[in-house]
Amino acid sequence: MILMTEYGISLGSNLGQRLANLRRARAAIAKLPGVLTVACSPVYETEPVDVPAAYRSRRFLNAVLILKTSAQPAELAEALHAIEARMGRVRTGEANSPRMIDIDLIYAGRRKIRSATLTIPHPRWARRRFVVRPLADVRPALKIPGEQRRVREVLLSLPRTPKVVLYRRRW
Repeated sequence: MILMTEYGISLGSNLGQRLANLRRARAAIAKLPGVLTVACSPVYETEPVDVPAAYRSRRFLNAVLILKTSAQPAELAEALHAIEARMGRVRTGEANSPRMIDIDLIYAGRRKIRSATLTIPHPRWARRRFVVRPLADVRPALKIPGEQRRVREVLLSLPRTPKVVLYRRRW
């Protein structure tokens, strides 16, 4: 019997055809060997967070996918980075610069990982409404390791700004 782990994946785009970028990333993730997409949040348009002043007008589209796979977290992270690279993601070294696609692992089942290249759960997930809002749509009762509250409770605790507005229910 193959043991499958549930992963939460956050997608974001603020360059080019944002919705098309999310769709393309979702399709590429679904084609990864042994990956099953079990849930897909609505898409939200969000105000940028922690971006340089020059990019504050570039709104993001964000969504969350829930996957199941037997892949190890480092393997999946590597595959997700490869998708980003194929889609034109350039890591400039400038924090939070505009991007065609950003794909982050939010959680990996009940695992906690702290390595030089990977931290799971994502260290800032519970402070980012643009991650928590779509995650609450697909896993409201989930307790992510290291957090005592359920996702829906985390959402209720966050400030209303920066704004996260429903963009498209189905995509």
